[in-house]
Amino acid sequence: MTVSAFEHPFLSGLLGDEEVSRLLSPEAEITAMLAFEAALATAQAKSGLIPDASAQAIAAACASFSPDIAKLKQATGRDGVVVPELVRQLRGAIGVEAAPHIHFGATSQDVIDTALMLRLKSVAALLAGRLQDLAERFGEVDRAHGSRAMMGHTRMQAALPIKVSDRVDAWRHPLIRQKHLLAAFAEDGFALQFGGAVGTLEKLGDHAAQVRAMVAAELGLADAPQWQSQRSRLAEFAGILATISGSLGKFGQDIALLAQMGDEITLSGGGASSAMAHKQNPVAAEALVALSRYTAVQLSGMQLAMVHEQERSGAAWTLEWLVLPHIVMAAGAGLRLAGELAFNITALGRDAPRDI
Repeated sequence: MTVSAFEHPFLSGLLGDEEVSRLLSPEAEITAMLAFEAALATAQAKSGLIPDASAQAIAAACASFSPDIAKLKQATGRDGVVVPELVRQLRGAIGVEAAPHIHFGATSQDVIDTALMLRLKSVAALLAGRLQDLAERFGEVDRAHGSRAMMGHTRMQAALPIKVSDRVDAWRHPLIRQKHLLAAFAEDGFALQFGGAVGTLEKLGDHAAQVRAMVAAELGLADAPQWQSQRSRLAEFAGILATISGSLGKFGQDIALLAQMGDEITLSGGGASSAMAHKQNPVAAEALVALSRYTAVQLSGMQLAMVHEQERSGAAWTLEWLVLPHIVMAAGAGLRLAGELAFNITALGRDAPRDI
């Protein structure tokens, strides 16, 4: 049992997304945190800050380490973050000689934020692929039905006839732009967070910039000065996802209204009614509308979480943990549902009059 519809035992059949869930899972987070620790040790050894043998021991331990999850949970309730206990367990696994050198110069937020960026980068690549697939599917719908006619509506009233192509273009073009937005963000948006206790990397001295650049390169992230108290990149990413969900909601709303009128669309795979056997409900379309509205509400939380007081905020940071995963899940579920819905369009529009 879970309070999240995205992971609910049966609601997740509608609103869940297994691929995105795996990327956001505790297992994926721990793997990403361990990747940070291994990359940090490797970079520090190359810079002469820790012994090569220690870096090798740390990397080997991180590659095979499996933490005690129950102890991580208990410690997080006490410390507010998981990293102190994770590092404690790692030190016990790598031996006394290398133990003092793990996590050297880093802080909990470096580990957690970097692990988040690694996973969001994978999510963005997945969503970009789905945007491309959906845009191509709309192209197929256009080729099959685009020359047919449908009634245009303004302010919920019948207006003038349009072509199916006109409506499909309104669905497809935003997706192409949003794919470009994701690509542009990926150029430097998924950045390493590495600042140490207060963002100054004080323990690394003159080696700070070099080590940060090497860790970023090792992890495939952008090299950027610490951003632990500047959360605009996360709010920007959430905003891109919200625009995706909003565009998908418009598609879903259009399909639901077409299904209501009944004479301009034929869908396969509609939802059953427990009371009316003749009905095929536009379930996926309705879910797209709901996900869009839900995301719009959650986005305000990411704007609020931008206000990090001074060098670190526990409250704003925790708010991100509550809000951002749901925005990501909604975008993933929306693209999955929209892809399925687009494939279920078997007929759209009517034979076009000659003057259209």
